[in-house]
Formats: sequence, structure tokens, C-alpha cells
Amino acid sequence: MRMWASGSSRHPGWPAKLGPLRTSAGTVTLRPVRLRDARVWSSLRIKNQNTLMPWEPTGSDYWAERHHSSSWPALHAVLRSEAKSGSMLPMVIEVNGDYAGQLTVGNIQRGALRNGWIGYWLDEDLFNRGVATAAVALGVDHCFGSVGLHRLEATVQPSNLPSKAVLTKLGFREEGLLRRYMDVNHAWRDHLLFALTAEEVVGSAVETLVRSGRASY
Repeated sequence: MRMWASGSSRHPGWPAKLGPLRTSAGTVTLRPVRLRDARVWSSLRIKNQNTLMPWEPTGSDYWAERHHSSSWPALHAVLRSEAKSGSMLPMVIEVNGDYAGQLTVGNIQRGALRNGWIGYWLDEDLFNRGVATAAVALGVDHCFGSVGLHRLEATVQPSNLPSKAVLTKLGFREEGLLRRYMDVNHAWRDHLLFALTAEEVVGSAVETLVRSGRASY
């Protein structure tokens, strides 16, 4: 596996291109968000409205308005600013070089904590083909490597079985139930808290997938 990373010591691990990792759907890589992603971001978000809305925070506008391509420049500016400040890693998931979704590591904290949360969304055409698991594995290894984090957290609604499966395949532990944790799809939803620390990863998350036969270099 190749991994590229550049940037100052203040913001380790950004920007970076991660991968490749091969799955049944194709070759998975991660790269930073770009301003020119507007059209494909909008197209995929609107196309996947029915599969994304049940799991994402409630928005103030209609889905199509919120995800029109004209909304991307402002969102991109925020994401880039957070990345440059060292508090976020906003990445695009690519399959065979095509935009397939996003993976984000957010609320990055340094000092004695050195933690953050990880989340993703993916085009429904690529569900159940190993792409999400491969992308999260690449993200985990980057966070515990170049980024220098010690702990990653993820929150998942109890009924979101596919996302729970992605996390457990990579060794994330369920730590508890967060009651009425987030306003999702116009209701306060319970979420399960999953976590993983660097010491719990044997070798690397990518190696875990490869050993299990779920991906290859």
C-alpha cells in the first residue's frame, strides 16, 4: 500500500492521498476535498437522499436546496479551513478514480487526548462491496500514523446495521448508548458509541482487512 502525506508539523497528515486498497468494487483511495467536486458531490448527495437522510443531522432547508452545487463552495471553504487549523480531515472516497462518497475525521483534539471522531457516506450503488470498510481502514491507519491520534470514536444509530458491521470488522468496540444524542431526520435519536485506540490495532487496520480476505493490496 502506498501512502502520501505532506504539510507542516502543526497539521500532520494534511493534505494526504491514501491507498490504494483493492476491493470487489474496484480500487479504493482517499484524497482531500476539492473545489471542483461541486457537481459530482451535488449529484451523488441528491441521488442518495433516501439512503442518507435517515442517518444524517436534520438540516434547515430542503435536501435538494442544501445539496445544490452552488452550496459546495461555501461548504468546501469551511472544510478546508477546519483542515488547515488541524481540527478536521475532510476526504473524498474514490473508487477507480471516481468520486464515490466522503470520509471525515472531525473534532480532532491534541494534547493529552489526541482523539477525534470518524464518519463517512457512500453512493448506494457501492453498498456491500467492501468500499466503506476499506475507506475507514485507510482513515484509521492514517489517524494512528501520520496524524498522531490515539483514539477514534464513531456514533451509529442502533438500527444502522451496515455501519455497525463496518466498525466491528475493524475492531471498534461498542462502549455505550447515547440517549437522544442527535437531531436526525427531525427527531432526537439514540446512538451507540464505538471506539478504537491505537493499541488495539494489530499491525494495521488495512492488514486486518487483507488477512480476512476482504481486501488486497
